[in-house]
Amino acid sequence: MPLYDYKCQECGYVFETFQNMSEKALKFCPKCKGPVKRLISAAGIIFKGSGFHINDYNKETKSSSKDPSPKK
Repeated sequence: MPLYDYKCQECGYVFETFQNMSEKALKFCPKCKGPVKRLISAAGIIFKGSGFHINDYNKETKSSSKDPSPKK
């Protein structure tokens, strides 16, 4: 179930709620019963697998990490 953020138009209260995607948006604030508006927020995305910088380009080669002698 997705997590939605809402903000009250009257008192400014911000809250989160789990709702099915098929449910209608909330209309009233749980604190003051004023009108609320659903906020848009960025989703957290994690890229896994080969082809991403953190996985492929951040690795040291085995020969350079084990060889303590300075290279000329």
